[in-house]
Amino acid sequence: MKTFRNIMLCILILTFTAVILGCTVYNYKMGPVSSSEELIEVEIPSGSSVKQIGSILEEKGLIRDQDFFYLYTRLFHVNQLQASTYQLSPNMGVKKIVEVLQNGNSYNPNVVTITFPEGISVTRMAEMIAASTNHTKEEVLEKVNDPTYLNSLLETYWFLTDEILDDDIYYKLEGYLFPNTYQFLNKDVSIEEIFAKMLNETDRILSSYREEIEASGYTVHEILTIASMVELEGVNDETRSGVASVFYNRLKANMSLGSDVTTYYAFQVDMADRDLTREEFNTANPYNTRGPGMEGKLPIGPICNPGEESIVASIEPEESSYLYFVADKYKNVYFTENYTEHQQVIQEIKDRGDWIAW
Repeated sequence: MKTFRNIMLCILILTFTAVILGCTVYNYKMGPVSSSEELIEVEIPSGSSVKQIGSILEEKGLIRDQDFFYLYTRLFHVNQLQASTYQLSPNMGVKKIVEVLQNGNSYNPNVVTITFPEGISVTRMAEMIAASTNHTKEEVLEKVNDPTYLNSLLETYWFLTDEILDDDIYYKLEGYLFPNTYQFLNKDVSIEEIFAKMLNETDRILSSYREEIEASGYTVHEILTIASMVELEGVNDETRSGVASVFYNRLKANMSLGSDVTTYYAFQVDMADRDLTREEFNTANPYNTRGPGMEGKLPIGPICNPGEESIVASIEPEESSYLYFVADKYKNVYFTENYTEHQQVIQEIKDRGDWIAW
């Protein structure tokens, strides 16, 4: 009887040890290869068997044992591991990797991602598109002004009107191509598809304010024109509605908007490149709000592609009686109601040494 008990005790100990050892090996084989978050590109070819997939994963350093990977898939009846190109990490472990391979993904190493910053001009957009796709800058700009293409857009988007077809407008879609981050399938993406994504974003934003726009007394074209000025003149999101109010107040007072950024656009000069001459500021141009005959008038069209904050600020401007604004080098914006106060603020900023020096 004592011998029997000893035998049973040994069996229990061996069984317990085997279970502990098995769990340890299982957890080791199942666990992450490392704590690294590095993403490794892995291509699973169409028609690959589970054993072939395991071999690929082990070779890439994503699993510890291809045979264990195969055993795991059989034990848990895993099937339909999808062929694709994946980005996997050594810290995922077998279970997570199997889940990813079962679900498949849309990762495509050929995907083109372009981030257009707020306030970007169409010409700069064209340069960025040319750098990321199989189109030239000239092709993009040609499409922007293509009459046939533009007429097709007028039938598609409620916010596009004949106003964009004015001969004096440099780039007909300036102001309407919403700046954001966009992804496209590959470099062969058409210019029309790129613009469609951007116009759809503009549609999404403007549609939320359609009733307000229609009740404002201003057209979408006029509001986007103001928004483009607010984008380039506004120092930060907190002051944009105040800047918009200044422009609206000046229009109502039949004053020139006096916006330097419109003059730079009129002459297609980047503010970082050079200063404008007095003659340029005083030259009549439908974009130049500093020029003669522009009292109470907007530029003929937008001068950049504004972000959402500037668009909303131009739809819902602050109620004020301000006619002037100026910013110091710390991006503090000062609003005033008359020219005398405006000049006093400028002098105070200069006296403090806070004047912006370009």
